[in-house]
Amino acid sequence: MVSTGAVPNLAFRRLRGPRSAGEFAAAVRRSAREIGEQVACDARYIGRVESGEIRCPNYAYERVFLHMFPGTTLADLGFSSRETVRGRHRGGATAEIPDTPLPPTLQSDSDEESDVLRRVFMTSGTTAMAAATLGFGLGATGAAAAAVPAQRPTQRRVGEAEVTAVEKAVRQIRLLDDRHGGDGLYRRAAQPLRAAYALLDEGTTTRRSTSDRLHAGAGELAISVGWLAHDSGRFEDARSHYAEALATARLAGDAALEAHAFCNASFLARDAGRPRESVRAAEAGQQAATPLGSPRLLALLALREAGGRAGLGDRSGCERALGRAHEAFGRGTRDADPEWMTFFREAELEMLEAQCWSALGDWPRAARHARRATQLQDPHFTRNLALYRAELTTDLAHAGAAAEAAATGHQVLDLLDRVQSSRIRAMLAGAVRVLRAQRGSPEVAGLLERCAEMGVQMGV
Repeated sequence: MVSTGAVPNLAFRRLRGPRSAGEFAAAVRRSAREIGEQVACDARYIGRVESGEIRCPNYAYERVFLHMFPGTTLADLGFSSRETVRGRHRGGATAEIPDTPLPPTLQSDSDEESDVLRRVFMTSGTTAMAAATLGFGLGATGAAAAAVPAQRPTQRRVGEAEVTAVEKAVRQIRLLDDRHGGDGLYRRAAQPLRAAYALLDEGTTTRRSTSDRLHAGAGELAISVGWLAHDSGRFEDARSHYAEALATARLAGDAALEAHAFCNASFLARDAGRPRESVRAAEAGQQAATPLGSPRLLALLALREAGGRAGLGDRSGCERALGRAHEAFGRGTRDADPEWMTFFREAELEMLEAQCWSALGDWPRAARHARRATQLQDPHFTRNLALYRAELTTDLAHAGAAAEAAATGHQVLDLLDRVQSSRIRAMLAGAVRVLRAQRGSPEVAGLLERCAEMGVQMGV
């Protein structure tokens, strides 16, 4: 929807010339590939720019546009300055802009902010403080960054400030992942992870509670980074990070961290086509979680087991695990529920059950649960909303509901300029392959055309 008072971008429209919006979007994507960028540009995005709804592109689009039109500035392309765009609240009043990036919030999801948000945790004061403790900055990359662990810094005292920095980094990564997916975050998240483990290796603490928090924070950070790798299709990297978290949990005797590591390892094994390993990890996670007093954690681990059993074709075992999951979930929340489980609400329960029935080939039943998940999901969790809709598109396509699948597929595409997740794109690509058999339907034909424009058919 175009914002009230939007001014059409006539300069950008002139640059498009006689090409259709779809043709111009394809040219934008080609130019992005030339400079190593990835943008989910389609005709609708071009329309939003030309209508004035997007007053300033995010940094990725800016680099692409300036590459397409050498020697120009954003002003030449008809855009407002980034300072002007980011200096206004929703009501339109001008606000003073600080020199450092604004912290991520759940209240703003505009295109011009998304690229900034993906980078915020790399420059936040507390996260930078953790790295500074080790004598290197979060901006280091390549050989310089790789050389850091080989150096032996002076042993440092680790206190409240350093531990808080690690915990803050975990929360920021999770927040940004909820909004944008893992593809744009994974590489940047490796630096605070190295900082956290260097604190463990080189730091000393005077209090057991501080040491326990540092181990827990480093382990949770390893899991968060592992999840970013998982979501962006880097399965071996994810497996390594989860193993690192599990080792940390075992060394520290931290049952909660151990349960979390097994939970994610089970999920990864399922997605990687290792269902038996998925079941074993989920069972180990349930054993670790039983004394913790969190029915919701047991429910999630039972769902992980159900997913693994569905992958084995074990319908009765899957149903038993689903029954335990629903029983535990129905016992409600507890103070002992881990902080990282804020995403696990009824919508996620429905989604994971949908995936079980999908793996068992019961597509109508899977679609019912996936539809329920999309209806229940909080729209602030943009990544999960795209994920649930991609699952629903797949289930509907297999169930023969081609027109509804196409409509839901368009909703997924609408979110791909904000959500960078290889997993979601792969799911949608799979649905598109199923729908090709129905290309005679006008609804399906429209989806296939739009997917081709955005490269989804090829899974890129």
